[in-house]
Amino acid sequence: MSIRKNFMVIAHWELKNTLKSKKFVLIFFMQLSVLAMLILVFNSFATTIESDEGLSLTPALVDFATLDVDDKGGLFKKRIDPEVIKIYSTNGNDSQARMDTGQTNGFYVVSPDSIQRIQRGEIVDTVLYLDYSDPRRSVIRDAINSSTKSVSSALTQSYLESINPENTSSQIGVKEEKTGESLPMQIIRKVMLVVLLFLPLFLFGNIIIDSVVGEKERKTGEILVAMPISPVEILIGKGLAVVAISALQVALWVLVLLATGFTIYNVLLVYLLVVLTALPVVGLTSVIAAYAKNYKEAGIGITFAYVFVVGFLLVPALSYISRKNFSSNISPMTTVMRLFAGESITIPEIFMSISVIIFFSIVFFGIAAWLFKRDDVMFGPRPGLIRLVLEAIRVKRRT
Repeated sequence: MSIRKNFMVIAHWELKNTLKSKKFVLIFFMQLSVLAMLILVFNSFATTIESDEGLSLTPALVDFATLDVDDKGGLFKKRIDPEVIKIYSTNGNDSQARMDTGQTNGFYVVSPDSIQRIQRGEIVDTVLYLDYSDPRRSVIRDAINSSTKSVSSALTQSYLESINPENTSSQIGVKEEKTGESLPMQIIRKVMLVVLLFLPLFLFGNIIIDSVVGEKERKTGEILVAMPISPVEILIGKGLAVVAISALQVALWVLVLLATGFTIYNVLLVYLLVVLTALPVVGLTSVIAAYAKNYKEAGIGITFAYVFVVGFLLVPALSYISRKNFSSNISPMTTVMRLFAGESITIPEIFMSISVIIFFSIVFFGIAAWLFKRDDVMFGPRPGLIRLVLEAIRVKRRT
């Protein structure tokens, strides 16, 4: 009873001091503002990519490349994309000179009797002159190839319609039906949303750093260790305060997501699993904070550590979308993604994710408490990592 009372007192004290900080309140609401802007961007992007017009990600290249075109029939010239190539009509007399002086990047010649040849079913001769020392030649060549294919498709369509006048459909023998969501849409709707839900877990590492490393730099660690409180109680109390703050942030983010039109099934289970995942993240941060000498060292440590944690969470979730294998549920992010998407999920799959969370929580908090109670780690001289690892696995150094 006293143990529980001790770490709860520490957690309450840490939480109270953090919430009273003006700096924390400012950062807290700035994060909510950033979330709101991200949601607007995701909603806009998802709506655009699902629309019939689609989404163009190709920038306009007007004036990037120029081309002289000699096409008296005009059939080929009008199918060259003006957003890619700037076209100059010419009779071909001075185009070679213009290429030599850099006024144009290419010269395209079409048979002057192209229309008559097409009507007779004959081959139309086209010639493209390019300067191969000019890197823009590939843009021009691709544009001309595209326009040639466009002309060919149009002529083929016209020929087929002339054979069968009753068939006026622009697409012959092709019917497209869509089922389910495309992979890009699944990534946007599922993975991006789950990333937003887990993001608060990585935003409050500085609180643990300030709480633990600050004890060393402020020389208050001796007083804390001398109190009748075990290192485990101290670390659990400090960690619970950060978990409580993360839980509050996650709750607000869920409300914002729901208010902005996102559909989240199993909201309570999703919320509880995300908050539960905060335990090993806080535990790992506590390990780094307990071993670090100062804020700078701790900041570098959690940067690298969080990269691996994000990879551990995100990679199985992406793998599940493409393969739907059982082992992907090792990541709590996969389970959360499936829960809020309304997928059916079995008890063993949920148990796998929770077991991973509990295992790493025990390991990380155990290591952090072991480091925190060592005088050489807290007050120096600090032992090296190799020595600590050997001691942890009970291997004694030979004297």
